[in-house]
Amino acid sequence: MHVVQIVPELNEGGVERGTVELSRELVRHGYSSTVISAGGRLVPQIVSDGGRHVALDVAGKNPLTAAVRALLLRRVLRKLKPDVLHARSRVPAWLVRLAKRPLDIPWVTTVHGYNSVNRYSRVMTLGDRVVCVSHGVSDYVREHYGTPKNKIRVIHRGVDLSLFDPAKVDGASVESMRRELGLRGCFVVSLVGRITSLKDHPTFIRALGLLSRDRPVRGLIVGSTQPGKADYLQELKQLVLDLKLIDVIRFVPGTDEMAKIYAVSDVVVSSSIKPESFGRTAVEAMAMNTPVVGTNHGGMTEIIVDGENGFLVPPGQPELLAGKLQSVAGKPFGELRPHVERHFSLKQMVDKTIAVYQEVLADKGSPD
Repeated sequence: MHVVQIVPELNEGGVERGTVELSRELVRHGYSSTVISAGGRLVPQIVSDGGRHVALDVAGKNPLTAAVRALLLRRVLRKLKPDVLHARSRVPAWLVRLAKRPLDIPWVTTVHGYNSVNRYSRVMTLGDRVVCVSHGVSDYVREHYGTPKNKIRVIHRGVDLSLFDPAKVDGASVESMRRELGLRGCFVVSLVGRITSLKDHPTFIRALGLLSRDRPVRGLIVGSTQPGKADYLQELKQLVLDLKLIDVIRFVPGTDEMAKIYAVSDVVVSSSIKPESFGRTAVEAMAMNTPVVGTNHGGMTEIIVDGENGFLVPPGQPELLAGKLQSVAGKPFGELRPHVERHFSLKQMVDKTIAVYQEVLADKGSPD
């Protein structure tokens, strides 16, 4: 079986990382894997893992060039001869839909989020199977587009447990990070993700300010700043100055050493103001036995069992968030990793995704 995934770019982000991991696991299962994208820093990883990358503009949103780009994609697909196509974003899905018409190739789409409801987004429901990354997203798709339930497959994003394993993290390097970031002797609270207003960093910062009145605390804001978000980052830094929290809040650029970030953290926060489709950082943190406090909507409600592996809080309320962080400080949570192993492993994601590919091939009457 030859699977071709199509994604806009291969830079930082959960969709991109999931694409890379799935490509690697397909190769390990003995399948052929190709990823088509406009490029990015993760391309070498695709190749080193045994997959193939084809550079093509499947990211641009200019409708005037869509027909030409679809023709170019069709030519590439004729050469690649894939058995299954997997579109993981809206622009690629539109291009695939145009390109595949004379090729008769089964295709799968993955709905990664609560996209705005319109014709442009509807394309994500047109695959032969529609993968949704949470039950919340599945309900959203069915409500707004009438997508048949028997066409939808809910597959939670999986975490590579070999990368997020507390037993494998070097204690000396973790202690070095604590020292470098000035965390020793402090209760450490981290918010991980792209620097975007969706994450509601101001609520996090204000909550840390409240928490710092009662105990030594450090707040880590970990993530890269995307183009066009520099002003938002500056607003956050100004808020830190205004609240006199310069010694409390640390801004940490995006890093490949996320397991260490979770290891130095006493709790991880997801304070997103709007529902997120899943919550990959929450699952990664729990795999490292770090509890999570998250806003009580979207995919977070499918990850956090309130009071057992973390707490749920209403969005946009720093006082309540600070209160739950206080509760974490006074509560031993024990082993959280088994919950991730049972429900959110990379293996379960890969096995279920391959099963979907086999379904669409069986519908066509092709061998896997």
